[in-house]
Amino acid sequence: MTTVTTRTVEYPADGLTMIGHLALPAGAGRRPAVLIGPEGTGLNDFQRRRADALAELGYVALAFDIHGGRWFTDPQEMLARVTPLLADHDRMRDIGHAALDVLRAEPRTDPGRIAAIGYGTGGAIVLELGRAGVDLRAIGTVNALTTGRPGEAERIRCPVWAGVGSEDPIMPAAQRDAFAAEMRDAGVDWRLAVYGGALHAFHHPPVDQTVLPGVGYHPRHARRAWHDIVGLLTECVPVTE
Repeated sequence: MTTVTTRTVEYPADGLTMIGHLALPAGAGRRPAVLIGPEGTGLNDFQRRRADALAELGYVALAFDIHGGRWFTDPQEMLARVTPLLADHDRMRDIGHAALDVLRAEPRTDPGRIAAIGYGTGGAIVLELGRAGVDLRAIGTVNALTTGRPGEAERIRCPVWAGVGSEDPIMPAAQRDAFAAEMRDAGVDWRLAVYGGALHAFHHPPVDQTVLPGVGYHPRHARRAWHDIVGLLTECVPVTE
């Protein structure tokens, strides 16, 4: 097994002290890097392990924070913070840029080979980085079919992959159509995977909390979505010695 080094990184964003999780692959040379955005509940150990898994594959990986170290167990409390955040494109970009600056500052990061992936709210944030024209090699999202301000998707400079559950009431068919139309009209190289029978947050194992209606874990599709994201990274930012 590849030796992975991890550490906590603190940085300011959104008026908070964010607490991210940085995972470094074995070796000393520069490697392609991946920014990882968490679900609306925040950054927890499951999402930190995503960074570790990518470091095992040879990537520098930063799982970024969106709530100043908090992880919400009360869905209503989470929505009270996330709903206005998702409505504020500039605020999402500021959170994403702050994390990206941390990743770029890591000496092991190859600054010309950075991708971004995200789940739910974290996926919306990395999409906003793309709409802001950030130089990324790939964007991958799950359950984050948000649309941006008119015309800004034309600034996306890399392939976009998006995954969603077919039964997700938070990202219903109309939202899928709107996202597809935005990507198509902007001339983006995009793909959309619809996982049959899956609900919202199908990729995240159950946790000890009251969940919102329409949320449910689908282990088979969770594995498939991860495989698809790794495939996107392998295609767009392959690890080379």
